[in-house]
Amino acid sequence: MSPKHQATIPNDVVAAAGLTAGDELRVEADGPGRVVLVRVDDPIIEFAGALTGVYGPGYLERLREEWD
Repeated sequence: MSPKHQATIPNDVVAAAGLTAGDELRVEADGPGRVVLVRVDDPIIEFAGALTGVYGPGYLERLREEWD
């Protein structure tokens, strides 16, 4: 650990964990001398497009007309 509390993660560990550059990580303490990095998943990306086909054609337009 550096004086700035930085650590280097070996490439093979990063690859085995399935992490890629740009991943957001949450750091958690898991007891004395143990730190766990957890990837933070973006729920928008995870669920984007999940409701495709649920609403029929024209549904959004009809809904907007109700607002007028």
